[in-house]
Amino acid sequence: MQNNKINTTLVQLQETQLTFGQKGHFLNHRQAFSPDDKYLVFDNRNDDSKIGENGSIQLVHIVSKQMETVYEIPNQSFFGPGAGAVSFHPSKKEIVFIHGLNNASERIPYGFTRRIAMQVNLEKANQFMRLEARDVIAPYTNGALRGGSHAYSYSSDGLMLSFTYNDAILTRESVTNPAVHDLRTVGAFLLDRQVAILGESNEENFDGNGFAFLLAEVRSDPKPGSDEISKAYEECWVGDAGYSKLDGTIQKRAMAFLGDVISESDEKVTEVFIADIPDNSDSIIESVNAGSRISLPSVPAGVTQHRLTFTTGNKYAGVQGPRQWLRSSPDGSAIYFYQKNDGGIVQIHSVSPTDGKIEAVTNNDFSADTSFSLSSDGKYLAYGAKEALYITRISNGKTLKVLDATDPAYSSLSNINWSNSGHTLAYNRKVNQDGQAFFQIFTLNLSTFLTHTL
Repeated sequence: MQNNKINTTLVQLQETQLTFGQKGHFLNHRQAFSPDDKYLVFDNRNDDSKIGENGSIQLVHIVSKQMETVYEIPNQSFFGPGAGAVSFHPSKKEIVFIHGLNNASERIPYGFTRRIAMQVNLEKANQFMRLEARDVIAPYTNGALRGGSHAYSYSSDGLMLSFTYNDAILTRESVTNPAVHDLRTVGAFLLDRQVAILGESNEENFDGNGFAFLLAEVRSDPKPGSDEISKAYEECWVGDAGYSKLDGTIQKRAMAFLGDVISESDEKVTEVFIADIPDNSDSIIESVNAGSRISLPSVPAGVTQHRLTFTTGNKYAGVQGPRQWLRSSPDGSAIYFYQKNDGGIVQIHSVSPTDGKIEAVTNNDFSADTSFSLSSDGKYLAYGAKEALYITRISNGKTLKVLDATDPAYSSLSNINWSNSGHTLAYNRKVNQDGQAFFQIFTLNLSTFLTHTL
């Protein structure tokens, strides 16, 4: 595709600040809009790393700016339980977020292996339930996890929920067994497939409302030059209804993710991978096992994992740039990621899940420094650089600056979300108030502008 290096400041666009006050209003990096685009959901962190210290989830009405607390932990402390990183279901008035274990304390605080997925049904008096079953006492339960999940994302049909995972059993075993490692990986829940654990329920072990399974094979010692990976992370669903394979068949369900390989020169390189998922949910349930004290729960039979990008020979090898989560076009034909060009500038690229062809989408003279977000129609990408906000039209690579960097009272542009319909952006920036800076939520309506300009 043709890439045009055009960066025009459009001062007539006016952002709207939705939240105020001396606390954080922290959006998730995706799925922050309600299905009808009337609300945004957020937590009250004022620092990305402080989920364990936050105990509340709120909504803000985009038109009235009225806020509502929809979940609050009664015994929240500095050590946990903690709650945050909240996403909306694509069609229901339902949210999901990270929740630490209720027995969090100074001795056993919130941590990577001590967090689960919590659901709240906003139509039933904010009824909350554990989506995730957890079982850390052998014999472990199929469909339950054994540690900590996070970074949730609903599939477009709302039938599955992706997650990133760390395992408490392997973490514990690794203390005395150097052959065992807790390796971050990715997986998904089959929603509304209840899991009852084998043993007695308590604050560490409990039933859940979804059946969990892993989707990436990871190992501690990947062979140099191979497609073996030591870590899987920052995943996305591929297409609203999958993608087309080379033989013309449709893979109805797939997940793309980042995977760390070892190059032939023995250097870690991050590449894009994909896992194809069987259509039959019952076959997934029947073919998993819960793992052991030295092994992760198994990847279901029929899941196929393969590498999409091969960049170890590039001047700047691998996926690079700010922390990013992969994004997929609605038709599943392209998966987007950051990579440096030969000049060392971070640009957005796409890779086809069908044939692995990589194309540059942007050709900017600056490096993006926020994660990027894809519009629901698949036409535009939004991202930030040096506190300014940019939009790129994917079909021609044309880039425009839609919001200039503001005065020093505003900083930390982040968590850019597109609305589910139309072209409204929501994002975070810190606003200085009386010598302190707090994350606030802003929106920018681009619908009319994009129709006539880009």
